[in-house]
Amino acid sequence: MTMLTNLTDSLKRAAKSALRQAIGPAIGACVVAYFVYYAVQGDRGLISMKHLQGEIVTAETVLSQVKAERERMDRRAQLMRGDHLDPDMLDERARQMLNLSGQRDVIIALPPVYEHDDPSAEKQSKSVN
Repeated sequence: MTMLTNLTDSLKRAAKSALRQAIGPAIGACVVAYFVYYAVQGDRGLISMKHLQGEIVTAETVLSQVKAERERMDRRAQLMRGDHLDPDMLDERARQMLNLSGQRDVIIALPPVYEHDDPSAEKQSKSVN
């Protein structure tokens, strides 16, 4: 029986020794896995970076469109200034603001356009006519 207890004691010691030797690398591997996971999936990880780069590209295209629109509006405003008054621009704005037309203008009356989602607009237009 002593031989059996000696064998079990030596197996227990060997198991404890192996367990102690494996705990350190296992904890280290878990820590490394944690940081690798968050480097890829985290709030500031690689996937989030790709998503943010896509948003930046979208924002830059919107910015360029807005800049182009502003430049166009600046050019039109420049034509309306007192020192550079363009007669054609003045005539166009006056007709638009006063709802008038010239003798040679051809006017085509179009029916009002309604969105399909708003049935109340159609009812209102029918009740007015």
